[in-house]
Amino acid sequence: MGKLKNISAKAGSMFRKHRFSMHNVESDYEEWHVILSPMGAVAGLVAVVMLLFALILALLAYTPVTDLLPGYKTEAMRSREFMMQNIMKVDSLEHIMNDMMAYNENIAILVGGRTPAVKTTIASDSTYRTKGIVPPSPQDSLLRAQMLGDTPYNLQNTVKVQQREKSELSMPADGIVTEHFDMRNNIYGVRLATAPLAQVTATADGTVMSVLWTPDKGNVVQIQHPDGLVSAYVNLNQVLVTPGQVVRNSEVIGYTADEADRMFEFQLWSNGTPADPESFIVF
Repeated sequence: MGKLKNISAKAGSMFRKHRFSMHNVESDYEEWHVILSPMGAVAGLVAVVMLLFALILALLAYTPVTDLLPGYKTEAMRSREFMMQNIMKVDSLEHIMNDMMAYNENIAILVGGRTPAVKTTIASDSTYRTKGIVPPSPQDSLLRAQMLGDTPYNLQNTVKVQQREKSELSMPADGIVTEHFDMRNNIYGVRLATAPLAQVTATADGTVMSVLWTPDKGNVVQIQHPDGLVSAYVNLNQVLVTPGQVVRNSEVIGYTADEADRMFEFQLWSNGTPADPESFIVF
């Protein structure tokens, strides 16, 4: 019974109110006072702690204050930054692909003897293109004069590619023809099954016109030959030539892919028109 009385007395003292006051030493005047019990003081302290916790939580959740704290980044923030970096990379790759496709289109138009389109941008659509004429430059005029003059690389030469003999062109690579020329199925050359990383050679003397890369065709080399003939070497793993370089017949220009699903393809174009390579080369 004595212990119960002591416990009840202590519990009662927790709710017993006390007067806390502040007096002026000189005049002994009470300037401030507060009446508070020990339990009330504990409740007030808990309320202040909870209020501070709520304020800190709101600052962390709704303000960029965490950016000022070194080493404090949540997994969500890291994922968001990673996603933004990937979006920027994809956007850059899309611009590069658009430029490469436009370059390929202009090369095909030039080979066909037509005038390429100039790419212009407007504020409403960054991919808009107009069909304006490319203004000629002195270098372009000089190149056109050379290509249209009496030179072996005249693009308007009237000599037909059919007049060539098979002995004039050499095989670009050792392999077996798996797909033949078929314009109805968009096969503009022959596809060869070769050994991995097999040598690819120029089919005749000429000048490297372009070296391109596309996701679906890999590295592509185009070589300009006399009589308006252009040879294209598609799906190369490595290229050993550069645009403007003069190559000789059977000179190594690159290597085939080391993947079985990326089959080497060889194309021949005469004045912008695809021709069957098997009509001029014995594979």
